Amino acid sequence: MIRIQQVKLAADCQDEQAALLKKAAKLLRVEPSAIQSLSIVKRSLDARKKPEIYAVYTVDVKVADEQAVFRKLRGKNGQIQLVEEKPYRFPTPEKAVLCDRPIIVGTGPAGLFCGYMLAKAGCKPLLLERGKEVHKRREDVERFWREGVLNPDSNVQFGEGGAGTFSDGKLTTTVKDPKGRMREVLRIFVEAGAPKEILYDAKPHIGTDILLHVIENLRRQIMEWGGEVRFESQVTGLLTAGAFGKNRQVVGVTVNGEDLRGGAVILAIGHSARDTFQMLHELQVPMEAKAFAVGLRMEHPREMIDRLQYGECGISLPAASYKVTAQTASGRGVYSFCMCPGGYVVNASSESGRTAVNGMSYSGRDGANSNSAMIVTVSPADYEPYGGTGPLAGIAFQRHLEERAYEIGRGAVPVERYGDFRGAVLAGADAEKLIRTEEGRFSGMPAQKENKMLGAEYPGFAPAIKGAWTFAPVHEILPDFLNQALAEGIDLIGQKMSGFADGDAYLSGVESRTSSPVRILRDETGQSALKGLFPCGEGAGYAGGITSAAMDGILIAEKVAAAYRSVVE
Repeated sequence: MIRIQQVKLAADCQDEQAALLKKAAKLLRVEPSAIQSLSIVKRSLDARKKPEIYAVYTVDVKVADEQAVFRKLRGKNGQIQLVEEKPYRFPTPEKAVLCDRPIIVGTGPAGLFCGYMLAKAGCKPLLLERGKEVHKRREDVERFWREGVLNPDSNVQFGEGGAGTFSDGKLTTTVKDPKGRMREVLRIFVEAGAPKEILYDAKPHIGTDILLHVIENLRRQIMEWGGEVRFESQVTGLLTAGAFGKNRQVVGVTVNGEDLRGGAVILAIGHSARDTFQMLHELQVPMEAKAFAVGLRMEHPREMIDRLQYGECGISLPAASYKVTAQTASGRGVYSFCMCPGGYVVNASSESGRTAVNGMSYSGRDGANSNSAMIVTVSPADYEPYGGTGPLAGIAFQRHLEERAYEIGRGAVPVERYGDFRGAVLAGADAEKLIRTEEGRFSGMPAQKENKMLGAEYPGFAPAIKGAWTFAPVHEILPDFLNQALAEGIDLIGQKMSGFADGDAYLSGVESRTSSPVRILRDETGQSALKGLFPCGEGAGYAGGITSAAMDGILIAEKVAAAYRSVVE
């Protein structure tokens, strides 16, 4: 296989495949007819010279005599190389010892992909999900957004597909992937109905509307291979054998009052299963508090973000995304997270009396606004004054913030214009630590003289939120040190992106569920000190999004298969 990098086409090219074939033939110095096949490996947009926008590709090409073609180009074109395809291979377990089926707790991406791989290998896993199947779950979520009726076991956090189901369906990750698990995740998604473009887009996404059907198809495939999926089945206990110490092991779970035995128990519980974390802590399963991030959602008009990223290019392009970071004077990093082009802020609460938000986009990304979480990393030293000590301290801190958000919004998502937020922070902080710009105005009052990017050009700009929302003092949710870091960081970003720090942009809160505040410890075999228990995915502290959670699910499926195989050996 010959791989060609940095192949540029106009972003509005009408016949992508034909244009790439022509360019590849020219670079390889062969006739187009000599190319047997051409596949796209990666595609991204280059807007560095806006308004001239280019699509940049990496392609794999097959020709009759690849070695001969490559020898002629060696040393003359650094963008061309020979590559060898290495498809992912799952280590098949010895089926003779699969008398006790593995039990998987949770059907988020980690649980689903672990179940998919084990079912394909003939292990007939049992998947247990505390929430509902994905379409009934959607009905509960939409009812909550429409009427405010929260089902604590079927919501944005809980149910088939996990928390990522009601997001943008982003499939990016920074996890290193020498084994090819990420490519396998994307391939399986496409096989289940996701658009094939996710295989090569630099920033792949599925969209909540399509993801619902993809998740359903994954479940059906698991069941066709002999797996079983039970919904509204919350695990409330672990069955163990042996004394405390090295000989203690998990042999099953308690669910809905029934004891179920299994050959392995995979915990893919998600980052919001707080009652399950408490149960594990009481059972003395080794866990530790870990760093995570908290912050607020920030909204701008989609048209404005598109213009900032693309300029006046005059062509139709996908809704623009951004990834921004800033370093404050105190050394804290402020950065965007889960950016949703043409999307919505959503009420992502899962507990009564507490409000949490997230971001979501549909596949078309055609909503009026674009949003992202603007967040700051916190560690146990930061949140111990609010959440105490111990492995569950981060959960206590999250709950403290969510209770504040609920109180000031009176149950609705609290919203504040950035100008008001910044003005309140500036009034209560050392002003010299913040960049001096105009203070904002009070929410709901007529527009004042400001940056004009929003107030003048987008007079009808309003929050795009799924669920009830209200103007409220969002600056009262987070501790002062986080508010100050956010204000300073947003202002710094605004210096590079004109209009980003405009006083009319909206902040809503609280973004508290960015990742798990807990890590369930595991060894090189993937198991807890409590043998037979395999912590997995984002909830266990080993992933940070749909793709990395799915990859960890595959990894743990490999570990379970290895454990089965070792019994035979």
